[in-house]
Amino acid sequence: MSYNNFQFSKPDIQLIDLAIMNYKEAWQQQSVLMEKLKKEKAEGKNGLNYLLFVEHPHVYTLGRNGNQANMLINTVQLAAENVEFIKVDRGGDITYHGPGQLVVYPIFCLNDFKLGVKEYVRRLEEVVIRTIAEYGLKGERMEKATGVWLDIGTTEARKICAIGVRCSQSVTMHGFALNVNTDLTCFKYINPCGFVDKGVTSMAKETGKTINIDEIKNLVIQYFNDVFGVKITNYL
Repeated sequence: MSYNNFQFSKPDIQLIDLAIMNYKEAWQQQSVLMEKLKKEKAEGKNGLNYLLFVEHPHVYTLGRNGNQANMLINTVQLAAENVEFIKVDRGGDITYHGPGQLVVYPIFCLNDFKLGVKEYVRRLEEVVIRTIAEYGLKGERMEKATGVWLDIGTTEARKICAIGVRCSQSVTMHGFALNVNTDLTCFKYINPCGFVDKGVTSMAKETGKTINIDEIKNLVIQYFNDVFGVKITNYL
């Protein structure tokens, strides 16, 4: 499916790089922007959409319908590892966020893009698939499992990007977490996204080299522009 050459007017999007920020603070900032955009839309205004970039300190988050049994260590062990555990209001199960992982939070009014939630998630996946392809990695979708995977249909299937979103009054928050230079040992304490038989990987592991995260940010912007039919100014 082609995602290019949209025929409707391009929504205004403001790029915000939060750099390194703890999860709760970034969650609060998302919530504020979401409520602002919802209010603007309810008042008949155009409203400003947002695209947030961030890296989080070590944290495990559990989606609203997730199974806490997929957290494989207890609170005492978490404290010893200096890692937070937070229940959140997105979809999906449990995942890990930490240094070297690019987390992207679009605060988008889906009506501006003429999209439903399912198609919106597919477009997020498409942004990631195109981004990692620049590094020779073939990202794929897995049936009944959101996110971006490598080598699906084999015993080596592994996830490189997790996706979990929330939508209220057609406005989104949360988004995707792309493992760029992520320490994958942190995933051993969970069943990532609820899977007990699937692996997790990173761009650094797959390519055998450290990836410049600013390059990834610019690629993500480029492919948001292409896939969502918008015009976001490059990061650098």
